[in-house]
Amino acid sequence: MTARILVVDDVPANLRLLEARLLAEYYDVVTARSGPDAIEICEASKIDVVLLDVMMPGMDGFEVCRRLKADPATTHVPVIMITALDQPADRVRGLEAGADDFLTKPVNDLQLLTRVKSLTRLKALTDELRLRAATTRNIGIEQLLQKKSGDSEETPAVLLIDEDEASGRQLQRMLHDHFRLDMAEDPQQGLIRAAEKPYECIIVSSTFAHYDPLRLCSQLRAMDRTRLVPIVLLAGEGDEATVIRGLELAVNDYVLRPVERQELIARLRTQIRRKRYNDSLRSSVAQTVEMAVTDPLTGLHNRRYLDSHLQSLFDRAVARRRPLSVMIIDLDRFKSINDTYGHDGGDVVLREAAARLRRNLRGIDLVCRFGGEEFVVVMPETELEVAERVGERIRLQIAGDSFAVGKADETVTVTVSIGIAALHQPQDTIEALMKRADMALYEAKTAGRNRVVAPAA
Repeated sequence: MTARILVVDDVPANLRLLEARLLAEYYDVVTARSGPDAIEICEASKIDVVLLDVMMPGMDGFEVCRRLKADPATTHVPVIMITALDQPADRVRGLEAGADDFLTKPVNDLQLLTRVKSLTRLKALTDELRLRAATTRNIGIEQLLQKKSGDSEETPAVLLIDEDEASGRQLQRMLHDHFRLDMAEDPQQGLIRAAEKPYECIIVSSTFAHYDPLRLCSQLRAMDRTRLVPIVLLAGEGDEATVIRGLELAVNDYVLRPVERQELIARLRTQIRRKRYNDSLRSSVAQTVEMAVTDPLTGLHNRRYLDSHLQSLFDRAVARRRPLSVMIIDLDRFKSINDTYGHDGGDVVLREAAARLRRNLRGIDLVCRFGGEEFVVVMPETELEVAERVGERIRLQIAGDSFAVGKADETVTVTVSIGIAALHQPQDTIEALMKRADMALYEAKTAGRNRVVAPAA
């Protein structure tokens, strides 16, 4: 996977060295020699990962990272901070500034490239979610992007899978003020527990005596419930090969033993913040899809959904040789309601009509607003005679109680005309079925309205 990497360092030799390493892996590399230049490049062009030196004159790397993460336009761009500083406090400071990772000079090539590869995959996923979510500003995506990622009052739940009970208790003491830490000593028990509870991060030890920790990470990544949960590998000093392989496969981050408390807390917070941010984007996408197939006035499915789902219901009925009926409902003389009470009054009538339809139909029935004052109901497992009785019940429910419109308790009597058709096995088509229902509706209209027509043929 290729990507565009921004390398930021005020020392030309360092820039050339990192540029050469990344170009050898076929990355597109952009360079900057100051913090302001880096921010300008990120704001003006597509950057997938930023490699950011900390010690720069003027604006240091910590400040650059804070500004990038505070800007909704660049908050999702992964930042790897690179510095000669090797104290835990420096790493924690970088992670708290919003950095996604922190590497110490001289940079290990394999760690650098696996980090870049891992964060590039993450960026691609986030970009796809942002692209889909940004098409619907009216569901609050701008507010989502403007809030700080991962802001939440809820204490995150974290699962530790480690067969060393003493080590687990030590980590629990380290983290108890910041996370709800559950522990599992057996890998299989850990898998079960991870599937049962919505954890926001999973820590996996690399020191199992008789179990491959990367196999466990792979199994966690394969399960639906934990597929998107970040995994942090808890590794020993000699586990470099395991860490590198883990980052290539499924692991999001790692911490080396002996564990430095503040660094572990900061890294867990980074992973959880990122997860919550992407979860919010996915939720926005789900709402987008829902809105695309929902009529905003009535809350019923719209014609787009009908066109796709009717085919599925029709094909299933034909394949199983089961009955299927279609009902088209039209509000009588609806134009006069709009003319008398305005479109606001007409909207009130449409919403109430939709509510009465829902109350008189089953959960398996597909109810759609077809357009204007017309509704379509698709009834699986329903013979024509039964559909006709349902139609008559709906007609009575609509006509029986007047509709409130306008002000001062104004009401209006509303009636409906209904046309019904049933599937003819096995030669029928959707077009023919809908046409018969439409012709039945036309017959109901011309015969005086406020009636149900359901011809047998």
